[in-house]
Amino acid sequence: MTVTLEEILNQMPEERRTRIFKRADEIRQEINLREMRGLRKLTQARLSKKLKIGQEGISRIEKRTDLYLSTLRNYVEGLGGKLSLIVEFPDRAPVVLSGFGEKREAPKPTKRTPKGSRRTAGAKTSKRLAA
Repeated sequence: MTVTLEEILNQMPEERRTRIFKRADEIRQEINLREMRGLRKLTQARLSKKLKIGQEGISRIEKRTDLYLSTLRNYVEGLGGKLSLIVEFPDRAPVVLSGFGEKREAPKPTKRTPKGSRRTAGAKTSKRLAA
């Protein structure tokens, strides 16, 4: 005799059914990068053009389990989204973490003197020659 899932769930206490349905909802919300790209109806080739990298670069990003936050941010923004990091502690409400993976301006180059124009190096050399 075949027993359906619905029959099994109906035999469980209400509290357990609630926990099962809650966890099922959590699992449905967890998706990987490839699935997220699919939901946005973008191919790897189209996303690669947006991010100005090769299609193989998109493939590598989607297969990796460890990414720079800036890489993940660029990927998400290429899909039209915005990356937010949320930290969850057991004893308090979730907190949005800021300052990570955000775009930064490139540092301005510092002025460097040409090698031959260092005064300290020339002064030391002339002292050695005089001795």
